[in-house]
Amino acid sequence: MIQIGKSCTLEVVKRVDFGVYLNAHDLGQVLLPSKVVPKECNVGDEVDVFLYLDSEDAIIATTKKPLAEVGQFAYLEAVATGQYGAFLDWGLDKDLLLPFAEQHREIEVGRSYLVYIYTSNVDERIVASAKVDKFLDRTPPPYDKDEAVNLIIGGSTDLGYKAIINHSHWGVIFKNEVFRTLSFGQRLKGFIKQVRSDDKIDLILQQGIQSELDKHSTTIMFKLNQAGGFLPLNDKTDAETIYAKMSMSKKAFKKSIGGLYKNKQITIAPDGIRIVKD
Repeated sequence: MIQIGKSCTLEVVKRVDFGVYLNAHDLGQVLLPSKVVPKECNVGDEVDVFLYLDSEDAIIATTKKPLAEVGQFAYLEAVATGQYGAFLDWGLDKDLLLPFAEQHREIEVGRSYLVYIYTSNVDERIVASAKVDKFLDRTPPPYDKDEAVNLIIGGSTDLGYKAIINHSHWGVIFKNEVFRTLSFGQRLKGFIKQVRSDDKIDLILQQGIQSELDKHSTTIMFKLNQAGGFLPLNDKTDAETIYAKMSMSKKAFKKSIGGLYKNKQITIAPDGIRIVKD
């Protein structure tokens, strides 16, 4: 279904001096202005576009990619304030309105805010809300253990970091399992550690499955060869140092060097690890 605020692929049905018209089916013919029409675009071609409303509230298409679409969360910078609220830069010519009623606090130009993008039921305009909790899914989470997911960091707690999972549910990354700097609004990949009996979701940023361990083992051997066969790291080294040097958690590092030791590829000593010479 073709929707305002979403990306879609539409057929060119007519050329005019100021652009081309696209067949948006139930939405009618929609203009794609000349400045964003792809080169050598002809009637009958299909074009990937995003549909939104212009300054006169007419449906218009663009080949520019917004930073987020309707139904998604994003961390967007406030670029202006006005009579009806603040305006956020979401990557298009027309800025996105964050109405006063959807703000937690006064918006400051130049700062970025985590928002949800949706279509208003009142006038069908695309707007943003900083009251993100009300847009998150309350149904039981449909995730499996070790499932790869997309995350947006949405805050911190005493336990660790809150993250929005696949634009849908809240999850938590525990602070003792974080070995890099995370920032509010940051997008990153993660994995489902577990869905608890109360439907709360625990997340991890690195998997402990065999394929992940194999990748870490390869990294360790590469770094060892680069360093001439020795690294001043072992299972007693603190987690922050291991992550800074190897870009992996201490848990993953310990498992990987244990596997390399069993395979007689390295030795482990109090001063570090060494490649076993043939």
